[in-house]
Amino acid sequence: MNDRTTTPQSPSGGRHRERTPLRIRFRRTRGRRLRRLLYAFLALLGLLCASVVVAYHLTAIPKPHPETVTQSTVFLDSGGAYLGRRGPVDRQDVPLSAVPRHVQEAVIAAENRSFRTDRGISPRAIGRAALAALTGGEQQGGSTITQQYVKNALLSPERSLSRKVREALIAIKLDRTRGKDEILEGYLNTVYFGRGAAGIQSAARNYFGVDAEDLTVAQGAALASIVNIPSYYEKAGSDTKVTTKLADRWEWVLDAMVDSGAITAEQRAEARFPAFRFYPPGETEGQRQYLIDVAAKEAADRLGITEDQLASGGYHVTTTFDLALQDRATQLVQDRRPEGGRSVRVHTAVVGLAPGDGAVRLLYGGSDYARQPFNDAVSGAVEAGTALEPFGKVKWGDPLGGLLRTAAPTPLNLASAYATLAAGGRYAAPYTVTRITREGRTVYRARPEVSRVLDRREAFLADAGTGAVPTPVVVGAEPGSGVGSPSGSFPVEAKGFTTGGAGGGSTRRTVWTTGYDPRLALTVTLFADRPGTRKGTTVPARLPNAPSPTEYAQRLATGLWGAATKETSGNASKGG
Repeated sequence: MNDRTTTPQSPSGGRHRERTPLRIRFRRTRGRRLRRLLYAFLALLGLLCASVVVAYHLTAIPKPHPETVTQSTVFLDSGGAYLGRRGPVDRQDVPLSAVPRHVQEAVIAAENRSFRTDRGISPRAIGRAALAALTGGEQQGGSTITQQYVKNALLSPERSLSRKVREALIAIKLDRTRGKDEILEGYLNTVYFGRGAAGIQSAARNYFGVDAEDLTVAQGAALASIVNIPSYYEKAGSDTKVTTKLADRWEWVLDAMVDSGAITAEQRAEARFPAFRFYPPGETEGQRQYLIDVAAKEAADRLGITEDQLASGGYHVTTTFDLALQDRATQLVQDRRPEGGRSVRVHTAVVGLAPGDGAVRLLYGGSDYARQPFNDAVSGAVEAGTALEPFGKVKWGDPLGGLLRTAAPTPLNLASAYATLAAGGRYAAPYTVTRITREGRTVYRARPEVSRVLDRREAFLADAGTGAVPTPVVVGAEPGSGVGSPSGSFPVEAKGFTTGGAGGGSTRRTVWTTGYDPRLALTVTLFADRPGTRKGTTVPARLPNAPSPTEYAQRLATGLWGAATKETSGNASKGG
C-alpha cells in the first residue's frame, strides 16, 4: 500500500484554503497602513494650513469699538491743574511720545516681556486657552499686549474658542501691518487701570494727579502693576491689604525692568513706592462738580454743540477757576458755620471775579453736590435787601441795569455789580472758560466782553454809596490766629468791604458781604430756607442767631480775601 496524504475537501467537492493568522496579516500590511496614515495626516495638515492661510487673508482688522474711541472731556483750572471730566468713559488719548520710555517698559515688563520681538501672539497661551475652552476648565489669560489690544479695542468681550482664534489671527495681521510703537500706543490708550480710568493719561491723573508725561519710574511701575487686576488694585492707598499686595508686584516689575536694561540698578535702588490719591474721592473733589457744571454749559454754548457732544468729544477745557482757592473755600465754609434747626437749612454761596475782565476765579455753589446739584452761586435768587441800595442811586446801562432791577439777584450778578465799581464803571460779562482745545488744536479762546455801564462820576457816587470800609479783619479773628489767611497774618485790605442783607437782628433772612478792589470782587452770601407746604418746595427762613451770621459771613470773606489776594500779589511780583 502506498501512503498518501488526503487533502480535505469541502462538501461541494472543492478544496479548503487555510486562513493566514491575523497577527501575520497585520505585520505584513503595517507599512502600507502607516503610509496611508501619514498621507492622511499630511493631507489634514495641509488642509489645516490652507484653512489658516485662507482665514488669515479673509480676516480683516476691524475698526475700534465706538466706546474705545470715545474720549471724555477734561476740565483744568487756570493753572492747568486737573479739575475733573465729563463723558461716558474716563479716557483721553495721548501720543506714545507723551508717555515716558520707563513707563512703556514698565507695562511691557508687567504684561508681555517679549512684546518687542514676538509676532503678536503667544502659542503657549493660546494652547492653554484652547485646552480650557475644550475641557470646560478655568479661563486662561496670558495674552500678549497685541492680543489684549485686539480683545479690548477691536473685538467683543465674549469668551469662546472661535473668538480666541479670531483674536490670534487679527493679532498676527496687526503685528505684520502695524509698527510695535503704534500697537503699544493703542494699547496704552485703551487698557483699563481701575478707578474708572481707561488709558494711561486718565490713570496718571486718577492715581497721582499728574499727566502721563510727568510719571516717575516708581509711579509708572505702579500703574503697570495695576493692569493685572485693576478692579482689585484700584483701592491702593486707601486699603492696607491691597496696598501691600500691590507693593509686592511693584517690586517684581522693577526687578524685571532692571533685568531687561530698561532702568539701571541705581534707579531701582532710588525708587520708592509712590503715594496714591485717596479713593474714592473726598469732599473737596465733590465740590468741583459745581464748577464743571457751569464750565461745561458755557463751553458747549461757545462751540455750538450740546453738552452730551462736548462730554464725548475729547476736548480739553481750561477754566478760569483757581483750584487751590476753591479747596480753601470748601474748608473755610465749614469753620463755625451757622446751623439751622431741624427743618431749617443754611446755604452759603461765594463768588470771586476779576474786575474789568469777568474771569470767575472762585465759585462755591453749595455744600453737597450729591444732595443739592442746584448751584446757589449762579442760579440762586437771594433776597438782597440793603445790599442793593447803593446801586439804586445811579442809572446803570445794560446789561447790568436789567440784572439789578430785581429784589432777589443771584450772588454772581451782585458780585458782577461790585466788580463793575472796582473797574471804574466798566462791566465785564462773567465767564468761566478761557480756552478749549481738541487733539492739540485750539478751537476756542475767550475774549472778555467789556462795556461801560457807568461814567466815572456815577461810578464814584455808587462806590461812595456802598459805605464800604477796609477789610473787617477784626471780626472773629485775632492777629496770628490763622483765621483769614493761610499764613496766620492779616489779609491785604480791600479798597472797599461792605455788608448788607434783608431783615435785621433775630429776623435776619439774608447776609451779603462783599470786598472789592481792582484785583478782585468777592461776594459771600448767606441765606436759609425750610420745606414749603407743597412737597418738594422750599420757602425762605430766618437765619439762626448763634453764631452770628453776619460775623460768620465777614470772617469767611476775610479768610478768602486773604488767600486770594496773597496769591495774586505773589504772581504779580513774579511777573515783575
